[in-house]
Amino acid sequence: MDAVIALDSVLQQAHMVLVGAVGGFGVDEEIRVDLSDPAESTRLRTAMTVDSLPGFHCMCLGDVCFELFDRDGGRLAVVVLHHGATLRWGQWDGDAVLANGHLLLDWLDGHGMPGPLQQFETDRRRAEEQSAGQLDWLASMPAGLEGTADQILGLSRTGGRPSPELLAELTDRLQLTFPDPVERVLALLDWYGSGSGRCSGYPVHEGVPGELLGRVSITDLLAGLADSRAGERHDAGAVRHLVGWKSRPRQKRDVACLPEPLRARLLAHARRSGDSDKQARAERWLAPSRA
Repeated sequence: MDAVIALDSVLQQAHMVLVGAVGGFGVDEEIRVDLSDPAESTRLRTAMTVDSLPGFHCMCLGDVCFELFDRDGGRLAVVVLHHGATLRWGQWDGDAVLANGHLLLDWLDGHGMPGPLQQFETDRRRAEEQSAGQLDWLASMPAGLEGTADQILGLSRTGGRPSPELLAELTDRLQLTFPDPVERVLALLDWYGSGSGRCSGYPVHEGVPGELLGRVSITDLLAGLADSRAGERHDAGAVRHLVGWKSRPRQKRDVACLPEPLRARLLAHARRSGDSDKQARAERWLAPSRA
């Protein structure tokens, strides 16, 4: 029997399914669904239609478990849904890709388990935001760094920090492209002000311009922010850098060097950002002392 349609053959024999959440989703008890109704059986079979068996195996435990039983109560199969997109069954060598995972999420939602659909939509929106942020980040990459994007983006896949060799190469390229330190600082601030803009929980690759800014003297950083070309994006990069976690070797001393008008400007930018984490950090680092 073709492995792609093997599960459907089992589903045709199923008269009841117990559905339980592997990862929670706010459902404490299993949901029991009678499949003796042909219409109900057809809906689940359609939702579980398999498109392909590419041979990969997800590393997580999955999200939702389906236990299928026959007319006499004998268990036919245990199938686990992963990420609203694939199914795991012991009869397959790898995970199967659903023809339309959203149909199964909708089926679960209609039977009292809305969590997987909500999580899927949340993950989808986050992925779209990350994709848009990555495009913005790439568009803001300073001239002279051509050919390094893949290497830097790869940091987010591995979770590693940029190597000293990579940072040295990027520094050398920037110095060649922007001999003027003020222009170099402006380019880095603009780059660091792009992407997600967050001070924590951002993709690893977005930290690279922050690492490079940490090598810039506070004198050059202040000169860049005082330049007439400095705008909102540069302020965004400066806030992200100056209030970030251990972003400079002498961060406390350097922040103390900020002129009061600049400090107020950056604090106002953080307050306008709508990012509660960034605002809280800016209040700690930039707000006037109440002593």
